[in-house]
Amino acid sequence: MTTTKSAKDADRVVIKKYANRRLYNTATSSYVTLDHLSQMVKDNTDFVVYDAKTGDDITRPVLTQIIVEEENKGQNLLPINFLRQLIGFYGDSLQGLVPGYLEQAMRSFSHNQEQMRDYMEGTMKGIFPFGQFEEMNKQNMALFEQTMKMFAPFINADDETGGNKPGTPGTSTPRQPAKSDASLDDLKAQLEAMQAQLNNLVSKKPEK
Repeated sequence: MTTTKSAKDADRVVIKKYANRRLYNTATSSYVTLDHLSQMVKDNTDFVVYDAKTGDDITRPVLTQIIVEEENKGQNLLPINFLRQLIGFYGDSLQGLVPGYLEQAMRSFSHNQEQMRDYMEGTMKGIFPFGQFEEMNKQNMALFEQTMKMFAPFINADDETGGNKPGTPGTSTPRQPAKSDASLDDLKAQLEAMQAQLNNLVSKKPEK
């Protein structure tokens, strides 16, 4: 964990967590709870959490704790199958690709959230056509799995041939691309088509 406070701290609220698990907001000079931090996130208030004793940046585990608390309240946003899939990637050779994928997916969803709210409120008295988005999600996951398979030969090649390992002569068999350039272009086209489909759906104005 990072133990050095960055220059960005001047522009965000600093929260200190003490050994008794109490959280102290240095901006308001008061103790706060996870519910307070949850509301700060919803209010787009940027903050960082430090361990009061060690100075370690513990923002990630605290945010994760907020999610756990919200899930325990019955406000379930994370499907069980998604959680199982996510856990399965820990320690996997593709683990490093997952954060970027999830961040991009949420960024796209957040970008269109206002249009989606309007669509929900104006369509069938708030009944949202989840089926259309569910189908798009299935397509998205299928493309994600296809992308993962494309990287697999490159990641596993060293394990199978011993190539590029410290102290091992470069005698491995040259790697062969898992997919042709045409296949990569096709995958990119499919992703762009899905994004265009989503943008078109959420931009439609409900008929009155």
